Amino acid sequence: MPTVAQSTETTDWVSRFADEVIEESERRAPGKPVVVASGLSPSGPIHLGNLREVMTPHLVADEIRRRGHQVRHLISWDDYDRYRKVPAGISGVDESWAEHIGKPLTSVPAPKGSAHPNWAEHFKAAMIESLAELGVEFDGISQTEQYTSGVYREQILHAMRHRADIDAILAQYRTKKAPAKKQQQKPVDEAELEAAEGSGAAAEDDGSSGSAGYFPYKPYCGNCEKDLTTVTAYDDDSTELTYTCTACAFSETVRLEEFNRGKLVWKVDWPMRWAYEGVIFEPSGVDHSSPGSSFQVGGQIVGIFGGQQPIGPMYAFVGISGMAKMSSSRGGVPTPADALKIMEPQLLRWLYARRRPNQSFKIAFDQEIQRLYDEWDKLVAKVAGGDSQASSTGGGSALPADVAAYTRAVGTAAGELPKTPRPLPYRTLASVADITAGHQDQALRILSELDPANPLSSLDEARPRYDKAEAWINTHVPADQRTIVRDEPDTELLKSLDDASRQSVRLLLDGLADHWSLDGLTHLVYGVPKVQAGFSADATPKELPPEIKTAQRTFFALLYHLLVGRDTGPRLPTLLLAVGQDRVRTLLGD
Repeated sequence: MPTVAQSTETTDWVSRFADEVIEESERRAPGKPVVVASGLSPSGPIHLGNLREVMTPHLVADEIRRRGHQVRHLISWDDYDRYRKVPAGISGVDESWAEHIGKPLTSVPAPKGSAHPNWAEHFKAAMIESLAELGVEFDGISQTEQYTSGVYREQILHAMRHRADIDAILAQYRTKKAPAKKQQQKPVDEAELEAAEGSGAAAEDDGSSGSAGYFPYKPYCGNCEKDLTTVTAYDDDSTELTYTCTACAFSETVRLEEFNRGKLVWKVDWPMRWAYEGVIFEPSGVDHSSPGSSFQVGGQIVGIFGGQQPIGPMYAFVGISGMAKMSSSRGGVPTPADALKIMEPQLLRWLYARRRPNQSFKIAFDQEIQRLYDEWDKLVAKVAGGDSQASSTGGGSALPADVAAYTRAVGTAAGELPKTPRPLPYRTLASVADITAGHQDQALRILSELDPANPLSSLDEARPRYDKAEAWINTHVPADQRTIVRDEPDTELLKSLDDASRQSVRLLLDGLADHWSLDGLTHLVYGVPKVQAGFSADATPKELPPEIKTAQRTFFALLYHLLVGRDTGPRLPTLLLAVGQDRVRTLLGD
């Protein structure tokens, strides 16, 4: 797919970062692939907030690919991090898992019933599957493999030789008073939490400090596998390192030049990787923007490893409609897989592409998803119409930034993502799925009648959007909001109708046969109150008095009561089609 930079001028944040990253890469590493990076900790479900850590560099990397440059998007799986706490709400996990706190995530058993070998692989697998569906191309790096195979041995020895320099940098921030907890609007991310709360020692954030001095390296215990260890001695010449474990009292002396069971502490580990991988672009959450945070401190420590700090935009949090900020150490938070069950990849990509990284936004799992889909479909229609030149008043045209976000949503440099052949309105599909309660033959009948001139021949034409809408109805709409059509007419209500109400129902029934399509029934149900008031059914809102809107609402409420026994329900045209003409006539007393 072509680059979108030329058509978006300065309105598209992705193109602006791509410009900056390409220029910086040519300055630092001319002739080499551009390197962008993300880091994910599989400490629990990898949620939709974590997805921004991936989507921000993905979108920039993809734009760079569109321009013909080679680029690597690294995802570092922080699976050698310590198991910090037992997450709540995860099936197959109970408090017995607390015995594993302090071990590497790859040394913790997977939740019961999992097909994966350990905790980290279990949660990585779901994310990898979701990234594939989203069209995200990346090179995955297991930090367990990197550390245990000795890949970082020279970097570890280098850090130990320069521990005094690292300690001096960290000391600049140790004396600064941390903000009061109640003033923190957002909790720190998993890596920060791990650093701040891990090991039971107050200095774990920076490394091991004590009478033997400061050490930026944390061994995992050779007996209990936990990181509740303290380095008590180290010799630079021989690389002999002695540690003790506060959990099991185990102690041993090892040669660090041969030892692969430990890792650099977080605030040293991250900048070491920047230098080792030559990272040019890596975003970070708002947690990292405060004084003494990992990104700021890393910007100074990275020089010790001969590297430079990446271009690192801060990204804001992603929320869920009606829910607080997400934390991956807690269960029950929506993941990309959860979102992809109820929305197409294009919509989810669009939500991340259309907002600058520093802008927060919400992903809807409630009724708001229908409005988001309406907005998306309007954009698709505008772009398909070819009218992408925005006027000063909007004029129904798509703004350049909106066109760019659309282009990034529907595909990547490798091509377009699979899409629904007949993308019918999401709210219509949801209503049909709701009313038919899993009866696909009924769903096909209704959807075929939406546009009699161009009927749907198979539900596959409406998939996967239909399946997403059905999943949303079945999993996110409360039972008391589901639509249940009456089995029998409400004879008491029908008998109690006044003349005006009887007339409105008669006008509807008389017009059913000639208006039996989505557009036709829309015209009919809105037109009945107009005709009753002496106006043409085609009269526009500007031609009508305000009372007509009140009359329409009253008429709609009456129909809902007669059909489903409630004041509200799915859009009436869709509901009428779903119920079927014969049954509508029966329930309305014809």
